[in-house]
Amino acid sequence: MIRLAGIVLLLLVAGCREKQAPRAVAVREDGVLELSLCSFNIRYENDSDRGWRAWPNRIDRVVRTIRRLDPDVLGVQEALHGQAADLRASLPDYDFAGIGRDDGERAGEYAAILYKTDRFEADRAEQGTFWLSDLPEKPGSKTWGNSVVRCTTWMRLIDRPTGRGFYIYNTHFDHRHQASRVRSAGLIVERIANRAHPGEPVVLLGDFNAVESNPAVRQFTSAGLTDPYHSLHRHEENRRTLHFWSGDAGGALKVDHILVSKGAVFEAAGIDRAPSRKLQPSDHFPVWAKVRWPESDQDQDG
Repeated sequence: MIRLAGIVLLLLVAGCREKQAPRAVAVREDGVLELSLCSFNIRYENDSDRGWRAWPNRIDRVVRTIRRLDPDVLGVQEALHGQAADLRASLPDYDFAGIGRDDGERAGEYAAILYKTDRFEADRAEQGTFWLSDLPEKPGSKTWGNSVVRCTTWMRLIDRPTGRGFYIYNTHFDHRHQASRVRSAGLIVERIANRAHPGEPVVLLGDFNAVESNPAVRQFTSAGLTDPYHSLHRHEENRRTLHFWSGDAGGALKVDHILVSKGAVFEAAGIDRAPSRKLQPSDHFPVWAKVRWPESDQDQDG
């Protein structure tokens, strides 16, 4: 019943979007691009997850978490098509970009991007999905030794208050195969370097299945991307994001990341943790950051 209601509401929301223009937003005269960001592995809908862990019993916790964090741009990982429909129905003020990784349509998990419709306009010529393989344009391809298909969703958004463009990439690396993680990072670095507007800011969101010291993650930092959380909490030892439903915040198992291009000023960053085990919305804690790019940096290379 929850799923059916969600799909019906999704259809109604989609119809409304075709008829209604975004509400006016105030022009930001200082030209500062200020973003609230979040990366959230929501845990795929798994029949073995029972009780409080089952998707129908936790979708409200997922949505409440997103509402409380109130990101301008959100990257989610592991969303199956039905979960994507539920999120779209529950978050009608966000638009959605992403496809199923297995067939390029609805099969398999989505690494989706959600963004506030009133705040941003999508550049339809600059968006898509590529697969983390030697055949990045082929849906479902996997050639680097990983047994699971992996992909990246990307898009260019225009910030209405400033008129500035920026790029968002959202990805989910393999959980077992290190060589594929390294090659996946290399492909994303290459795609970022070759973007059509090289002077515009970049945001990379994702579950890398790798901690900050992993060579795959270091490829991003070597390419000029920076982690706001690490920069602001360099000496924090308890930075776990993958807790396997335990709610345990201890340790360094931070596999969920937000990385941004140079010139960004970090205002705040954190890991969102529910107060008790059975209030966890997922087996991952979402990560969030608030960053801004001053106007003077908009023409710098990213």
